[in-house]
Amino acid sequence: ELGKYTYWLGMNHFGDLTNEELQNRLRCLLSDSENVTKVNGMTFKSSDDPDIPDQVDWRIKGGVTAVKDQGNCGSCWAFSATGALEGMHFKKTGKLVSLSEQNLIDCSEENNGCKGGLMHLAFDTVRTQEGINSEENYPYDGMDDYSCRYEAENSITKCSTVGRILTGDEKALQEAVATVGPIAVGVDARSSNFNFYKSGIFKNPWHGDPQLTHAMLVVGYNSTKHWIVKNSWSRGWGEDGYMLLELGSNQLGIANMASYPIP
Repeated sequence: ELGKYTYWLGMNHFGDLTNEELQNRLRCLLSDSENVTKVNGMTFKSSDDPDIPDQVDWRIKGGVTAVKDQGNCGSCWAFSATGALEGMHFKKTGKLVSLSEQNLIDCSEENNGCKGGLMHLAFDTVRTQEGINSEENYPYDGMDDYSCRYEAENSITKCSTVGRILTGDEKALQEAVATVGPIAVGVDARSSNFNFYKSGIFKNPWHGDPQLTHAMLVVGYNSTKHWIVKNSWSRGWGEDGYMLLELGSNQLGIANMASYPIP
């Protein structure tokens, strides 16, 4: 009420988790330093003066599936990746299909399944296996099955290469969200305030360089205020599964590991 805080916290299902279960959820993003050169991709070319809307929300456009729940598996990277792939497929075909995170967990050999991964490596898996199955055909079980059951004949969409946002470039990220679609991002989710975020525009209570520990999906923005970010912790977290995150100061390092699939 005094304007000191712009967001609210609330008890959620994290209050019932053991520390081990909590860490499984929170440590789901691998370090990018060793893997950044493994995938050849394209850098997003931003405009000096982009002609983009003041507000974008791909949920309203119909390009975002319902909020999902990764459970106690460190598979945030797979949910972030499928979200971007779902948006790409929607933009290309006008059809919204829920894609299989388990397909990526089981078949993305460069990633570590429930022990973490990276979105651009997941996109590269879709490129090399020439597709990805639907959630319906390859349902989620939230475990490391170690057996790839991908069916090429039931592929929904393909990816030719990976697009990247220059590290820390929020303006480029904003332009990409407006022109490309939902973008996969890494964020610093170490703060307990993040875990128990309920509503409002979040701002990291910590200072210093962000450490990217979690993956999410940027589905829109309000250019004067905030990003709209989809999580994979069920609708019981945040604003029905979403976070509004302050825009303009690279909160949580949101623009430090942003990527997307290119059809």
